[in-house]
Formats: sequence, structure tokens, C-alpha cells
Amino acid sequence: MSVSKRVWRVIATLAVVSLIAAGCGDDDDGGGGDEAGGDGGGEGSIWVLLPDTASSDRWEKDDRRFFAEAFEAAGLSEGDDFTIVNAEGDANTQQSQAEQAISDGASVIVLTSLDTGSGATIIDQAKEADVQVVEYDRFNTGGSGGAAYVSFDNVAVGAAMAEAVEPAIDELGVTPARVVMLNGGEEDNNSFLFKQGYEETVNERADAGDWEVVADQFVPGWDNAEAQTLMEQILVDNNNDVDAVFAANDGLANSVINALEGAGVGPVPLSGQDATQAGIQNVLLGKQTVSVYKPIQDEAGVAAAIALALRSGDDLEEAAESYESELPSGGSSVELTGIEAESGEPSDETEGEGIVPYVALVPIGVTVDNVADTVIADEFRTVEELCTGDVASTEFCQQNS
Repeated sequence: MSVSKRVWRVIATLAVVSLIAAGCGDDDDGGGGDEAGGDGGGEGSIWVLLPDTASSDRWEKDDRRFFAEAFEAAGLSEGDDFTIVNAEGDANTQQSQAEQAISDGASVIVLTSLDTGSGATIIDQAKEADVQVVEYDRFNTGGSGGAAYVSFDNVAVGAAMAEAVEPAIDELGVTPARVVMLNGGEEDNNSFLFKQGYEETVNERADAGDWEVVADQFVPGWDNAEAQTLMEQILVDNNNDVDAVFAANDGLANSVINALEGAGVGPVPLSGQDATQAGIQNVLLGKQTVSVYKPIQDEAGVAAAIALALRSGDDLEEAAESYESELPSGGSSVELTGIEAESGEPSDETEGEGIVPYVALVPIGVTVDNVADTVIADEFRTVEELCTGDVASTEFCQQNS
């Protein structure tokens, strides 16, 4: 079925309540949180399988709490109706968690895999047991594909990095500017999509003779310690002559900062993503140019709404479209498209042989100029958590504390 792109606004818990009201008819929730049975209108439990704590602190600090809030708003009880676990970077542990979910009678698994191979195996195993899988944030190529994929438009994430970093490089007045691309792990399909987003600008400027790419390196497993080692070697190989770095997330960006400071150079124009506490603090300190904010309230909220719809046998597309947003920043606009299970390539079709419906959220670049209007306004980050240590003396903290 060919479906034109739809754009709507998204936010967290209110829409989950609306979804349950629409799906359950006379179980309308008037705001008292006393739905009979507290089962969200379906059978079986929902398991959320998170990947680690090393690649980003978002999984435990943000995704876990937003999923819990969304499911609890729908009347579900943790431990009975939903379970959230973290594999701590071990694919075998995640496989065991998936098997436990299946044996415990889960009807839906929300999966953020550690790599595409192990993720595809979990999806196929779950489908054989009639368990629906929502692929969350990371897509698993090479398998049969889940019931849906919920993530940000990952090419747009990389493009948002380039949009902020490019003018910062131009302001250096250096020709050619010597640029590094420090990408995520090759085992993660998203790493290639992020790179695709910023590499378009990098290639254009390099072809024009404005920039020179002096290193293009993937970081195995998104490991921050490994990233620092790689960046230190890049600096040695280039006699510390590096003008800018496209780092694929805030953890890698922090590793770049550590390497630069250890070499006695920098700061340089530098990208990141996830709007982590450390990432935004580095932005405020002038050590990082941009952190791409992906309102995880929206991402987890949409994924939870879809999981609830699958659990109750409701229409997936309708569940997504009925989800409404009231985030102060405006939240993330969303497009419904498709993605090919085998290749991970986009598709204009939302269903069909080998096609997974793809709910793609649009990210927001955060610089020192819009911190207050984005992550602070949405209460994703707070002034209190940001304005500590050296950051407390920044202009932002002096004005907002």
C-alpha cells in the first residue's frame, strides 16, 4: 500500500491514554488512573530490551524512565504488565532476556539491539513464538524485520550536525580545513545513516577544496575509551593539526575533547548527539558546537503507543497517528514511511514483502543559542543538573540559575 508521508506532532504520556481510550471504548480514562484491571486493554506483557550503558547514558537515564511513565499512564504495572531490562553490552545476555520474555508470555518485545545480527535472530525467534517486535532506535538488517521500526530520521541527525558545524568551520578562516569523521560502530546500521547525513556536506566541501578529510574512523561498539585512543592516534598522525571533528554522539565527542585537551590543543568545531548532560555541558563550555536533541519522550512515547496497539490487536498506523504532542519546544515532527528489512534502505511503501513500517521522528540541533528553548523547556535537562562545576560560571548558567 502506497502511503503519502504524514506529518504530525508527538509527545509522551497523554497520547498513550488517548490510545487506550480509543481502543477500549468504555474504559475511558478521565484522568484518575483507575482503569479496571490495569492491563491496558490487551493480553500478555510488554518487554523492553535496552542495549547497554557504555555507548550512551540515555538508555538508563532517559529511555527507561520514559517507557515506564508511558506504560504506567496506560494503566500497566511494572513487573506484571511490562518489564524493562538492559543487556549491559552483552549480546548473549540480550538473547537470554528475549528468551525469558517469550517464556514469560510476552506479547510484544521492544528491542534496541547490540548489533544487527543478534537483533535479527531475536526478531525471528520472537516471530516464531507469535510475539510482535518493535525495533526501537536501531534497525536490524538481514532478518525478516519486526512489526514496526521507531527511530529518529538518522540521516537528518547527521545533517543537523553538519548544519551547525559547517559555519563554525568557515569561521576559522582556514583553507583547507582539516576534518575528522569519528563514526559510531559498524555493527550498528544507524552509524552509516548518521555518517550519510554529515558526509554529504563533508564531501561537497572536500570536493570544492575547502576541507581535507584527514581521518575517517568507525569506533567499534561506540566504545568511548576506544574512541579516545583512536582520536589520540589521529592527533599523533597529523601532528595535532586537526581543525574540526564530526563525532557521532556525545560520548564520542567527550572522548575527542579528552584527547584534544591531553594534546594541549582545541577546542575545535565538534558535533555530537543525544543531548546528554555531559554533551550539553560541553556545548555551554564552548568545547562542543552542537548536540543533536532527539526528544526521547516522543520516541519512547510513540514506541509505547505502538506496542500497546500491537498488544491489544489495534491498527499500528492509527495508533501512531492518534498520538498528540504538547512538548514546549514543539516536539519532533514525524513521518510514516517504510524500510527494507534486508538492506535497511528506505521505501515509499509502508507494508509489503520485506517492508517494515518506519515511524521516523525529526531531530533538533541544540547549540548554546537554543538550550533554553529546547532541552530546558522540555525538562529533558534541568538548569540544576547542567550548572555544576566549571559550567556554573558560563553565561547561560549565570543568567538562568
